[in-house]
Amino acid sequence: MKIRADNMSWKFVRWILVSLLAYPALAFAEDAAKVTAIWGNVQINGKAAVMDSLISENTSIKTGADGYIYLKTMDDGLLIVRPNSEARIVSYHVDKKDPSNTRIKLELISGVARSVSGSAVKLARQNFRFNTPVAAIGVRGTDFIVSTTQDMTRVVVLEGGVVVSGFDGACSPQGGGPCEGLSATELFARQQGLLLQINKGQSKPQLLQSAPGISPDSLVPPRPDEPGNKVVGTNNSSNVPAVPDPNLDPNKAGGVKQTLASNGNKPSTSIDAGAGGGTGTSGGQAVLVNTIIWGRYYELFGQKADFDNSKQNDSSTRFMNTYYAVNQAKNTEWQIPTTGSMGFALKDSQALVVDNVKSLESPAKLENGKLQLDFAKATFTTGFDVIAGSEKFVLRGEGSVTSNGVLFGANQYLPTANMSVQGVVTAEKGGTASYIFQSKLDEDGKRMIYGVTYWNKK
Repeated sequence: MKIRADNMSWKFVRWILVSLLAYPALAFAEDAAKVTAIWGNVQINGKAAVMDSLISENTSIKTGADGYIYLKTMDDGLLIVRPNSEARIVSYHVDKKDPSNTRIKLELISGVARSVSGSAVKLARQNFRFNTPVAAIGVRGTDFIVSTTQDMTRVVVLEGGVVVSGFDGACSPQGGGPCEGLSATELFARQQGLLLQINKGQSKPQLLQSAPGISPDSLVPPRPDEPGNKVVGTNNSSNVPAVPDPNLDPNKAGGVKQTLASNGNKPSTSIDAGAGGGTGTSGGQAVLVNTIIWGRYYELFGQKADFDNSKQNDSSTRFMNTYYAVNQAKNTEWQIPTTGSMGFALKDSQALVVDNVKSLESPAKLENGKLQLDFAKATFTTGFDVIAGSEKFVLRGEGSVTSNGVLFGANQYLPTANMSVQGVVTAEKGGTASYIFQSKLDEDGKRMIYGVTYWNKK
């Protein structure tokens, strides 16, 4: 009988081992987060949420009309799901010894949620993905809020930055990490008052002014005690006092209070009266005979913004990157020639080198600028040297020129191009042009160059 019992015990153990191997996701699902606060109706995997319970990978979270839940992730990040929302923790594997093995993926199926990056995400941003039904969201070390339906997603950033792309051939919902292709668009917290919106079927998000009625906070407001809470896109834009909670300490939870450091120097170039080929000043922004309006749209290095985007309602063309913008006044489009070519000389510029890991912004200047348009081929080539401290970077761009004078060169991965370009060319003074540009200094985008240029015909 003893032998038979031992045999039965061994068979039972062997059955367990076989079952575990057959269902690895069940056997080795890792703890992803801990429930630290609940209000109203909240369900986890179809059951009522329980305070202080641990949540594993492959877990669904659903809130009712009055439901809020705060989750502290295993790397001291935050995931907050607001009312009438459904989210899922797909995976949360953290490898502290080798961050390159970390894999984190979250989903917001509907409603509104806020995500604050934890320490593991910061060390392996290339392996973090936040999906909605229409878009993939990657981070630059971040605190962001998302609202989504099955047809549209909107994203605002409280700290750090995000990169957002619609699903297309180069970006799959099944993928991991950020989508960094041609359709990827960045948004940073310093771009106050802006949000990214993407609709179903679109591959590239739109950069829009945030406003009551469209921002995630105005659709589903945060609780007053939400850590580091700042209501975005509503009439109340001031910080709301938060209830101290050691489990939800904003300083501990992944950069809610990010410090934007700088070297304390002013940019080497600025927009002053008389600069940029006939530049004057109007309402604190650069105006080029009311045709091209360009500049930096927020305060930096102690200098006020020289471009007020809220005053550009009469512009027909708008291009923006993380720091700079180019607008063109209505009814000033140039029907460009179909033959010949034209060369331009660089008259004025602004540029920054940004270290997204250290949150450092360093002013830069441009030298040896060239811009050449081939009207017969409807193409352009451009380039310059970027000087930042003791460093020098050689940037080149190329792209197309539309019949009404829009310059567009988004592919910075061509053998002859390493920056993206968006701007306009006009007939003013025989030929003027202005464009924003950006370029990665490394494959992961940890260091970036952003800038704006203004050109006159040679």
